[in-house]
Amino acid sequence: MILNLLEEKGNLSRLELTEQVSLGKTLSRITLIRDINRLLQTGLVSSSGKGRATHYHLPNKNPLLNYFDIEAYFGKDPETRGGKKDFAKDIFNKLDNLFTSQEVNEWTEASKEHRKRVKNLDKTIYKRELERFIVEFSWKSAQIEGNTYDLLETETLLTQNIEAQGHTKQEAIMLINHKKAFDIILEHKKSFLNLSFADITQLHGTLVKGLATSGIRKQVVQITGTSYVPPSVPADLENYLRKAIKLVNNTVFPAQKAFIASFMIAYIQPFTDGNKRTARMLANAILLDHDYFPLSYRNVDINEYKKAIIVFYETNNLYHLKKIFNGQLDFALANYFK
Repeated sequence: MILNLLEEKGNLSRLELTEQVSLGKTLSRITLIRDINRLLQTGLVSSSGKGRATHYHLPNKNPLLNYFDIEAYFGKDPETRGGKKDFAKDIFNKLDNLFTSQEVNEWTEASKEHRKRVKNLDKTIYKRELERFIVEFSWKSAQIEGNTYDLLETETLLTQNIEAQGHTKQEAIMLINHKKAFDIILEHKKSFLNLSFADITQLHGTLVKGLATSGIRKQVVQITGTSYVPPSVPADLENYLRKAIKLVNNTVFPAQKAFIASFMIAYIQPFTDGNKRTARMLANAILLDHDYFPLSYRNVDINEYKKAIIVFYETNNLYHLKKIFNGQLDFALANYFK
């Protein structure tokens, strides 16, 4: 209610908040102060002034979330659209206030719904639902990377270990690796509440086993469709990855933690291959460990996703990536763990 009032009114004193929040119900002063302090600590509310002159307001909207005309941008060639070519070293200081109060409420309510569904589901049904999610997430995540298995072929592979005809061995390995990485997440529940460097390298190593080398890369990489060139010095890559880990750990709101993880590893590109796969897998690990719905990306248009990633690479704009991220919450609510 506090967040909604501040969004509607813009700027309110504690007395004004008390009068508005107390309408129709009894509210103690201590309760209100506790809730305001919690909102201040999480960065969801800002204050100005001192004592009785203190006023509260929502933080300014992050400029990285301004609307971005993606079609106009991709109407130009990569060489002429003026995108950034180098890694933005100051990006770590700009990734706060990424969710509005309304979005925070939506994610929080969805988390409550997730916990309720998991609690009420029969264990056998929950296991089946989790298996279905893993199949659909693995299929879509691999498809984004060019894997040609369809959804039914993926289900047969991951549930019966039967490879589909007409596909390469590497495609089967990629899908199986997704399942193995998800198994690690489930086996080490709550270990992703506070990330470590080892968490990410272990997930990455599992995802690329039999496909690419693991560990921090030692050579330059080029990304198809963009003029952006990620850092290439191994020491810089490890430093940026550790800074990203610290940023995620210092972020309070779980959905924002997962959102940052979902694009920062892809942006840093610390590994030779499998960066976006690792980012999506890590985001789900964070969401699950905080009792939020995981995101399957099942109905995401691949080209829209790739364009949104490239826009972030070249402009650091997050409008479309966040739109996809929030859209997958709606999809999860409608489709999983019922």
